[in-house]
Amino acid sequence: MTLIKSISGIRGTIGGKPGEGLSPLDIVKFTAAYATWAQQNANKEKITVVVGRDARISGEMVASIVVSTLSGMGCKVVNIGLASTPTTEIAVTEEKADGGIILTASHNPKQWNALKLLNAKGEFLNAAEGAKILELADAEDFNFANVDDLGTVVEKDYTETHIQHVLNLDLVDVEAIKKASFSVAIDAVNSVGGIAMPALFNALGIKTIVEINCEPTGHFAHTPEPLPENLVETSAIIKNGNVDVGFVVDPDVDRLAIINEDGSMFNEEYTLVAVADYVLSHTPGNTVSNLSSSRALRDVTEKHGQSYAAGMVGEVNVVAKMRETNAVIGGEGNGGIIYPASHSGRDALVGAALFLTHLAKSGLTCSALRKTYPDYFISKNKIELTPEIDVDGILLKMKEKYAHEEVTTSDGVKIDFAESWVHLRKSNTELIIRIYAEAKSIEEADKLAQQMIDEMKSLL
Repeated sequence: MTLIKSISGIRGTIGGKPGEGLSPLDIVKFTAAYATWAQQNANKEKITVVVGRDARISGEMVASIVVSTLSGMGCKVVNIGLASTPTTEIAVTEEKADGGIILTASHNPKQWNALKLLNAKGEFLNAAEGAKILELADAEDFNFANVDDLGTVVEKDYTETHIQHVLNLDLVDVEAIKKASFSVAIDAVNSVGGIAMPALFNALGIKTIVEINCEPTGHFAHTPEPLPENLVETSAIIKNGNVDVGFVVDPDVDRLAIINEDGSMFNEEYTLVAVADYVLSHTPGNTVSNLSSSRALRDVTEKHGQSYAAGMVGEVNVVAKMRETNAVIGGEGNGGIIYPASHSGRDALVGAALFLTHLAKSGLTCSALRKTYPDYFISKNKIELTPEIDVDGILLKMKEKYAHEEVTTSDGVKIDFAESWVHLRKSNTELIIRIYAEAKSIEEADKLAQQMIDEMKSLL
């Protein structure tokens, strides 16, 4: 059993003893701590909190505990039920709520669930806010409401509101998409994307929608992270189905992978690259991705005469860097699109609508559009950790060894070489060191990654 307490939320496996997994007692404790923080932050006791969840098996159980705990803290709860992460973020601002909790373990397997915590802007908490909640939880420093002050619960559905929000974006051209007469496939890995994505495509006027794993049962049809090795069957369906473009989302619909009409991967790193290319062609401005994302975004940004900057890994860090640089588009190389004209959160619905507009106006096939972008290849690897390993010491030694190269240490250690780079960092959500390497061929990227793995293992 695993329970990971971090500034970005509380993530764990369902079951086990309290403190060892995401047990009902742990859910109550961290929900009450969050409510206490939100009350203090809003400087009032009667606050409003939005709760949404993905479709994983434990979702209903976790949601019932979270909603009841918030009510027990005297909160008004707006329970939006099955809803994507970006839908929940939008609901917070629409409700003028004081915060929100999203019940999703994102791309983790079915035994996991998590409480992802939002502020009143519908954005993830920063480090100081997250640390305060962990402090309140550890001290159990919260007071439940008296019987006359218990909170209330209302239930709403925000999926249609979210879709309309996407349709209203200036750069989403519904008529261009209709005119293109696309056939579109969507693999929603049996979670809430199976509700939101087909509804979005219908609203965009797409007549032929091939639904793959769209029943939101929570029984994931394949490993839920939208990586090529998990999408072999999906790619074959698209290749053999006369489909113009295929989309794949993770369980909470904040990551978007694209599959070409021939069944090949557009590459999740290039979701952001393509959408940024389209946005920059209409809206001059800067771009941002994280330190583990492809150089291709930098190349496309500079092609448009604009500036690129890299932020630390993590949505909240990318958003902060976007605000700092006045970026018009940004995100992460895992298929996460952050479009400030919509809202400051990763959103697969926004990404799909902008991409379809771009594809329609390009007049190209999906695979041909991909070929218009520079080729880079990323090798993504990891080293499993045990608690006694001195990760910081290992990363410091790697930094010292490559001090003659361009080294960035704001988030782990990133080493930029002339034609490649490698990023070494401890994961915020798993007991691993991530090793991402990029080069002009996958062979070179794999070789660089393996070199770094071997060097770090020699230090363990």
